[in-house]
Amino acid sequence: MAELHIKGMHCDACVSTIERALYQVEGVSKAVVNLNQNRAIIDGNAPLKDLTKAVSEAGYEATFVDGNSENANASEKRSEGNSTKLFPLYLIFFYITVSTLLINRSNINLTDFMFDFMGLFYIVFSFFKFLDYKNFPKTFKIYDPIAQIIPVYGWLYPFIESVLGLAFLMRTELYLSLLITLVILGATTFGVVRSLINKKSIQCACLGTALNLPMTTATIVENSIMLLMASWMLITF
Repeated sequence: MAELHIKGMHCDACVSTIERALYQVEGVSKAVVNLNQNRAIIDGNAPLKDLTKAVSEAGYEATFVDGNSENANASEKRSEGNSTKLFPLYLIFFYITVSTLLINRSNINLTDFMFDFMGLFYIVFSFFKFLDYKNFPKTFKIYDPIAQIIPVYGWLYPFIESVLGLAFLMRTELYLSLLITLVILGATTFGVVRSLINKKSIQCACLGTALNLPMTTATIVENSIMLLMASWMLITF
């Protein structure tokens, strides 16, 4: 068995491309690529140089992982890796919260705070989706049930987020925006929960595909905050 560390993966399509390349190497009986850990585990008697060459020709960079040293600290490294990858998500939430407080510093009002938070949330998150717009729909479709049924929805989703963000910040069409928020984030959250229950190792598209974030309970928490705010605002509207 050989284990490779792979650089350059950012979506499920990358995983398929690398696995396909590895299976074409003579001597490979099984190849499993893990997107979250940037790893490929290969069974068989294929020479290491042939494996790394196949990955390289597929457009990615591969280095051999020493199994003995890796196994000694596997659990610690996985935990540290997920925390590091999720750091951008935590940082963005921090900045959105601080920015919302600054906007409302002269008169702290819960309703205005929620609308501004939701508006900034949508604007910031749509920005990251546009950074790698051509790859976002493929990753989003993997777990979002609406995008699975209506593929064009994945292409429209960043625009929908931008419009909702502006609506909340400008205080226009609020009731409709809240209803749409419940529908789209409710569907996404359902898809995320289903993926986690099935223990699928997939990338979170919440910040687009420019950042390789693992699909974790943090994604559920992120969506739940928005869903709770939208539900509360609809009840008190």
